[in-house]
Amino acid sequence: MESYLTRLNQYRCMWVLVFFDLPTETITERKAATRFRKNLLDDGFAMFQFSIYMRFCPSRENAAVHIKRTKNALPKKGKVCVMQITDKQFGMMELFHGQKEVEPEPPSQQLELF
Repeated sequence: MESYLTRLNQYRCMWVLVFFDLPTETITERKAATRFRKNLLDDGFAMFQFSIYMRFCPSRENAAVHIKRTKNALPKKGKVCVMQITDKQFGMMELFHGQKEVEPEPPSQQLELF
């Protein structure tokens, strides 16, 4: 029974990925790009690669909240793409460093203080 619930959760839980290519030619553009990146970090996103940030969301509804926040923080210039995938799809990702396959890092443990 537990594997059935786990499988359901893998399809319900979402990962939100934000891809962006922002101009940094002027001081104003650099500030806008930095502000956008800082907003992502403040909203719980983590850097996956340069200009690619990701965030785990326990439900589609929660993912929609973070996508809306990202849209509200969009800079005036540049390209931004927001993609959401299921936890199951994210788990099927293959990561490579050079030609060697790399094991993905296990998610960090959240500590609960009493």
